Amino acid sequence: MATLSAEFTLPLRSFALELALDVGRTVALVGPSGAGKTSVLRAVAGLARPSAGRIALDGETWFDAGKGVSLRPDERRVGLVFQEYALFPHMSVRQNVAYAGKERADELLERFRITPLAKARPTELSGGERQRVALARAIARDPGVLLLDEPLSALDAHTKAAVRGELQELLRELALPTLLVTHDYEDAASLADEVGVIVDGRLRQLASPQELVARPADAFVASFTGANLLRGTASSAGRDLTRVQLESGEVIYSTDEAEGFVGVVVYPWEISIGREHQPDSALNVIEAEVRSVVHVAHRVRVQIGPVIAEVTQASVDKLGLVTGARAVASFKATGTRLVPYA
Repeated sequence: MATLSAEFTLPLRSFALELALDVGRTVALVGPSGAGKTSVLRAVAGLARPSAGRIALDGETWFDAGKGVSLRPDERRVGLVFQEYALFPHMSVRQNVAYAGKERADELLERFRITPLAKARPTELSGGERQRVALARAIARDPGVLLLDEPLSALDAHTKAAVRGELQELLRELALPTLLVTHDYEDAASLADEVGVIVDGRLRQLASPQELVARPADAFVASFTGANLLRGTASSAGRDLTRVQLESGEVIYSTDEAEGFVGVVVYPWEISIGREHQPDSALNVIEAEVRSVVHVAHRVRVQIGPVIAEVTQASVDKLGLVTGARAVASFKATGTRLVPYA
């Protein structure tokens, strides 16, 4: 298995992007707009030149500032899929794919199930079909590395789920070092073996999706992975518990050790909801007004006081959860993480 190694500094308008990363299978970079995600792809592809560092695919050096090596984009074995796919509008589907590699055009049309579209122009295709063409064109170059820039952002919600599944299967089949960037953590967690959270040109944490959720390095990582992020002041409560006085007034407990100002992390699926408090093993109880009820796919997100819980529609109906009603959110101290809050 080949490995892409990238360690470089790339000056940007507001900050310098500084990254050290090894990509064996699929790595996703997530973060807010302007964090430097796409600039990483551009540096690897040869579309942006770092001021220092080295980029190589195993023993094949693509960039080395110290040795004065900087291969042109066409000299690097990279398959790049742009965010808007960047298909040539005046060419047919087959011509777009063949532009990158005539020898494999028909094979890839068949592989991506777009042979019936061979004579169509990009403007006649759906979003999912355009993505398949862009991927086929990228693979036609016989790349050593695959780069994907927001691969699902141009798709509507209905198409996105199906295409995400297809892309998962394709990446497993190709087994290429793949670097993708996205602002959507759900996409990253679904597609990548490791996810890196990047902010202002710095990698805050790189780990498996499960590790990021279980042990976020800081408050930003936690919030980006979908957690409730609260703020409060921590002090020892004895019995291996930490007491946290939240800014919103409530007191909760965690089994994490901390002192002083902290970020409190609890995930929506760790929170139970009732109309009144039921004695159980959940030490943390927040009784408050239902602030919002929002349907997301097959789940419903209900905000009670400062926290959002994720439940089924059946639970919402059974409990009569509507905006303005009183309800109780409860969650365990063992599921309540404490992290630094910068």
